[in-house]
Amino acid sequence: MQVFALGLNHVTAPLAVREQVAFDVVGLPKALHDLLRREAVREAAILSTCNRTELYCASDRPDAILPVKNWLAEYHALPGDHIHPHLYAHPQRDAIRHMFRVASGLDSMVLGEPQILGQMKQAARTAEEAGSLGSFLGRLFQRTFEVAKEVRSTTAIGANTVSMAAAAVHLSARIFDSISKQKVLFIGAGEMIELCAAHFAAEQPQRMTIANRTPERAQALAGRIRADVMRLDELADRLADYDIVISCTGSPLPMVGKGMVERALKQRRHRPMVMVDLAVPRDIEAEVARLDDVFLYTLDDLGQIVESGLESRQAAVVEAEAIIDQQVNSFLHWVGAREVVPVIRALRDSAEQVRHHELEHALKALHRGDDPAKVLEALSRGITNKLMHPPTQALNQAEGEDRALVAGLLADIYHLNTKPSDK
Repeated sequence: MQVFALGLNHVTAPLAVREQVAFDVVGLPKALHDLLRREAVREAAILSTCNRTELYCASDRPDAILPVKNWLAEYHALPGDHIHPHLYAHPQRDAIRHMFRVASGLDSMVLGEPQILGQMKQAARTAEEAGSLGSFLGRLFQRTFEVAKEVRSTTAIGANTVSMAAAAVHLSARIFDSISKQKVLFIGAGEMIELCAAHFAAEQPQRMTIANRTPERAQALAGRIRADVMRLDELADRLADYDIVISCTGSPLPMVGKGMVERALKQRRHRPMVMVDLAVPRDIEAEVARLDDVFLYTLDDLGQIVESGLESRQAAVVEAEAIIDQQVNSFLHWVGAREVVPVIRALRDSAEQVRHHELEHALKALHRGDDPAKVLEALSRGITNKLMHPPTQALNQAEGEDRALVAGLLADIYHLNTKPSDK
């Protein structure tokens, strides 16, 4: 059984392509069943996020990667030459290492981000429920989660905030005891808002809403993070409903003015609001920062937090890669041991047949009244002769270099001292 990883991510494909090959959560079991029906793979799991779509497959076929590439294009009704240039394929060792790195946050747009681990766990659960996660991939996912835990607990890969999105969560958490009790509004639906939404979704806020000029794009993002959608012309009337506001649009003029925020604060009876403006030019008027009960943060504010965390995470990468390399070798050792299990089982079965056969002869001899000492001697000699016959015969029948090879293997297997004695 061989494993391979096939997919595309934020490095190899633009958002326009990633959107076309993304899998809907509800439709994932159907997709997995369809993939297994193609008979190219025996086990499969699919990871689909804003930044990547990856298929992890186990197969007995050495040529399985190409059929899976074609399946991915066909399933999304896309021409192969449209997505094939963006795809990467990692066989066996590279696939295992890739999964370990992804789960540990080393392959993410934001180095060390923790959300991807939860997304991989969900991918494994979905595959298990769909019946496409067998013993091989199941063990690989289990080891993947163990490696990610070791990396995060023994290195500083996730110790500091290194993204604008994570910084937005960090700053919000300074004001509110628990983000899970807050309502979050995202203005815009571009890549930065997608990233922020993913970070906030991991904190499971009470409610999330997306306001955008293009309803279709807002609906697509809302479906992925289980959020509501509002029209931009509703913003002034509904702003007071939200505790945290994240804005990043391409508007040349501010989307949120001081007067709008003042009215919202009055309706909120001056409960605090966190506002994060990630847009250039700004979406939120600078004068909003002067209002009491509003905590307004800009790109520069978030940038200071990000810069302070980058250096420590980069230093942790070296440690993380060393852990991953060691764990890849360990898992491949398990794979190798797994492949010889049938041989070990057959060898034990053969030895058991010899034991059972000689034991029957010994019991018959005892029933006849033969001397027990002689019966035991014959039993032990019979078992020894029959167990030694196959290796002895192999050695006698071998010729030339093969004989030396067989002799060396037997000496290693039985720990034989073949050197002549000095006596």
